[in-house]
Amino acid sequence: MDIDDLDPRVPKKTLKNLEPMAVAELEEYIAALKAEIARVEAQIQAKRSQQKGAASLFKF
Repeated sequence: MDIDDLDPRVPKKTLKNLEPMAVAELEEYIAALKAEIARVEAQIQAKRSQQKGAASLFKF
């Protein structure tokens, strides 16, 4: 038994086929991706704030 056999198998995500999409659809797709990036960045900022708060609480 190999150690890699114990890891859960996560299927690789395939990239979206952009070829059949029109320019307007591509622009909408970009807007959706930018909105998702903003959501993720906000979550990162919130977690960093929590981490800083916890770190300051436990400093001696």
